[in-house]
Amino acid sequence: MKTAAIYTRVSSDQQKENKTTGSQVDELLSFAEQQGYLVPDEYVFKDEGYSGAILVRPGLEKIRGLSAEGQIQAILIYSPDRLSRNYAYQVVLMDEFASCGTEVLFINSPKADTPEEALLLQFQGMISEYERAIIKERSRRGKRFKAKSGVVNVLCGAPYGYN
Repeated sequence: MKTAAIYTRVSSDQQKENKTTGSQVDELLSFAEQQGYLVPDEYVFKDEGYSGAILVRPGLEKIRGLSAEGQIQAILIYSPDRLSRNYAYQVVLMDEFASCGTEVLFINSPKADTPEEALLLQFQGMISEYERAIIKERSRRGKRFKAKSGVVNVLCGAPYGYN
């Protein structure tokens, strides 16, 4: 039986509080069983509260180490945007894992064995990056509008010692 690691990630505190990494882990454990992979408990990594736009994340760093040491044959991830929301980082990570002989498997994306499947994976990466940029822009615009309208308090609450 081949050994795999599971990688999950959420970026917001709300997602962290709602334990959405737990739902990712459940699905990935079922996927691992179906695909014939053994996933030791210590090989389940959760990066909670980390943006997919940054490359250095604690769980991801551990998985990169396991891959480089040849400890795992596969990394199981829910979707490409959980690996990275920066297309260039996604390509770098996929190449790094491939050079170590570690297969990356996504539940909701094809394996990328054919040129067409590789193209689909690349599109998903680019769309994830675009989606992140749009969400960021909309949030910034909404906050700016509320501030101009006088709705938002810059301090977002009373200073320490005041009610």
